[in-house]
Amino acid sequence: MDYFLTEEQQMIVDTARQITEERIVPHRAELDEKHEFPRAILNDMAKADLFALPIPEEFGGFGGGCLNIVLALEQIGRGCVGIGTAFAASALGIYPILISGSQEMKDKYLPSVASGEKFAAFGLTEANAGSDASGIQTTAVLDGDEWVLNGTKQWITNGGEAQIYTVVAMTDRSKGARGASMFVVEEGDPGFSCGPKEKKMGIRASSTTELIFKDCRIPKDRLIGRQGTGFITVMKTLDSSRPGIAALGVGLAQGALDVAAAYAKQRVQFGKPIIAFQAVQHMLADMAIAVEASRALVYQAAKHIDAHPKDMSKVSSMCKVFATDSAMKVTTDAVQILAGYGFMSEYPVEKMMRDAKILQIYEGTNQIQRNVIGQELNKEYAK
Repeated sequence: MDYFLTEEQQMIVDTARQITEERIVPHRAELDEKHEFPRAILNDMAKADLFALPIPEEFGGFGGGCLNIVLALEQIGRGCVGIGTAFAASALGIYPILISGSQEMKDKYLPSVASGEKFAAFGLTEANAGSDASGIQTTAVLDGDEWVLNGTKQWITNGGEAQIYTVVAMTDRSKGARGASMFVVEEGDPGFSCGPKEKKMGIRASSTTELIFKDCRIPKDRLIGRQGTGFITVMKTLDSSRPGIAALGVGLAQGALDVAAAYAKQRVQFGKPIIAFQAVQHMLADMAIAVEASRALVYQAAKHIDAHPKDMSKVSSMCKVFATDSAMKVTTDAVQILAGYGFMSEYPVEKMMRDAKILQIYEGTNQIQRNVIGQELNKEYAK
């Protein structure tokens, strides 16, 4: 389908696709097998200005906008969701600064992320604070001109690889969610360290670690926005970023469909290609429907968010649920079409299937997204 992209938007697609085909696809299996962070590929993406996409021009960016980064992430997702996750997590890490940071904070941090000189990460999840973000135990106490952080974040993408971390901590536990604040922590800050890399089922090219704060001292001006507004910033951040995860799902599903359809045309059984059998045709047809429907919803959700509506939670959650559930189904069916070959690492679909699962989990499980959608519908139909 023609989505009538502008010349600039088509350039983003073409650039991301070229990097995917030339740099990501040839190396994705090796990076996955070795659990190796794709720094060289990310540097190439930075040289192509892809890291500049979510950042306004005044800070050295491409202009910002949800649709722009969605277009890039879809193409990267076709190649490797692990690499796409490392790229997307840097954008996620700077969203709180974009949304709530002071002018001075934006001037300090955004240009280096836009250029790819530094990577960012987002520190929210803890052992007892996943879907229930209000269960955060990490604290920040003001001591003179410094904040002192104590606690541990879990499963943080780009942990150990990023230089800039946006972290949520409780500054007044008695106020519940309104007692949370957000801070910038930098690599090398005293009392801050990262745990060892986690061993994961999928997205193995991305780095996932704990963030450990033991009397970590940071300057007073590293507070993002006002004290007590941390969860508001988190919710706005995730509403803005979830279409990017959905876009990875679209790209992943498209990549799996491409492999499955090509295989079905060349695999001969009972004297003819298996794509000639109706059972396989119907599987491929359902896969193609899911991919195109996901793409349409994700693009429109991104355009909606770029219009800066008062409330974008429902649409953001809808596209994340539909596209990532579709990616899981499409990749599973791709493995089925390739049958025994699909189960072998010689073909990319087994990796695609492993990578797909996390899309239904991170940045808010799809069950939580359905809660969000349901709550918004409850408000709408109460009028």
